[in-house]
Amino acid sequence: MNGVEYLAGGPEVSNTPLPAYSEEALIFLSDLSAKLLHDPRTRAYPDVTSFGFWCRKANLQKLKEECADRESRLGRGLAFHVAPSNVPVNFAFSFAFSLLAGNGNIVRVPSKNFPQVQLICKSIKQILPDHSEIERRAAFVRYPVDQAITTGFCAKADARLIWGGDDTVQAVRSCPVKPKCIDLVFADRYSICVIDGESVLQADERSLKKLAENFYNDTYLMDQNACSSPQLVLWLNGGSEARERFWGAVAEYAGNLYELQGMTAVDKYTQLCEDAVERPEVEKVLRQNGNLLYRAELSGLPENAGDDLRGRGGYFYEADLSELSDICPVVNEKYQTLTYFGLGPERLRKMVIDDHLRGIDRIVPVGRAMDIGVIWDGYDIIGTLSRIVQAG
Repeated sequence: MNGVEYLAGGPEVSNTPLPAYSEEALIFLSDLSAKLLHDPRTRAYPDVTSFGFWCRKANLQKLKEECADRESRLGRGLAFHVAPSNVPVNFAFSFAFSLLAGNGNIVRVPSKNFPQVQLICKSIKQILPDHSEIERRAAFVRYPVDQAITTGFCAKADARLIWGGDDTVQAVRSCPVKPKCIDLVFADRYSICVIDGESVLQADERSLKKLAENFYNDTYLMDQNACSSPQLVLWLNGGSEARERFWGAVAEYAGNLYELQGMTAVDKYTQLCEDAVERPEVEKVLRQNGNLLYRAELSGLPENAGDDLRGRGGYFYEADLSELSDICPVVNEKYQTLTYFGLGPERLRKMVIDDHLRGIDRIVPVGRAMDIGVIWDGYDIIGTLSRIVQAG
């Protein structure tokens, strides 16, 4: 197609399915892991390191063993992926999931020239010739927004993985597909963090520093752009001493690592002005370490939090909970991940299930918000992207 740049692979991509967790896929991803983790450039990109670590042989084998019906599963054919524009490495995970499910893949990478995308695609291009079955089933493409090109790729697809904002989802979904084509849609989501203040006060200095590091990894590493990055911090037993101890540790840790870009600083100031003028629930905004950390304190939980209360680059909203169930009235289908510190995960899951919440698909400790896996947004991705061959 005119206007399409192939970063790895070529225009002819096979739709002949492989078994789920095929040896070809496992060996290829394991080799990709080794290549990335031995490349000194990878050390500059924690997200690439995480992807390489996820693809290592031991982890893939564990996932295979956990898929009890894998011997009855076959890929659906050809998957077309539209990766989000603001999370550089997401396209690689999307590809890996679909490959493990047994599919050929055409992956549209972000149009922005992220160095992580170049690094991963170059590594894939270098090892593809050693994996002929995967080489036939893989193409990584980049092109400007062009509905005609997207329509052409969609017409070939047996499955589509659509990551991005609501407008992107609607645009891709409007493209005609085969009658049996399935869509996995990973649309705009919202994530929160719940912290028990008493646990913060009881933490020793080493534990507090680790908590700050984990929170930093969940938020600052991606400028809070990832759907699983918490935007809103909710406190149980959250007195001023606990808050100051926590945020002080976060500011100190971020101050040693985070580089605030000029445009992000402008965005944060704009958000501050909007909060002051348009959001009466924002009682005050506290600033720490210059522009490094903004904390917008709320008088309560507004119903539209998932749409309006979104920061970037260290702009967080926070509020008190009198009890955990205070969350329930505001949670809708936009809510994805709940990270926690000082609470038990089963207590949180019981709340989601017993209160019949429409949102919150993931409950993980602070520090694991970015740990993407084969269960994501409530989908069993491998199960959905493969089909069961029934015999009886």
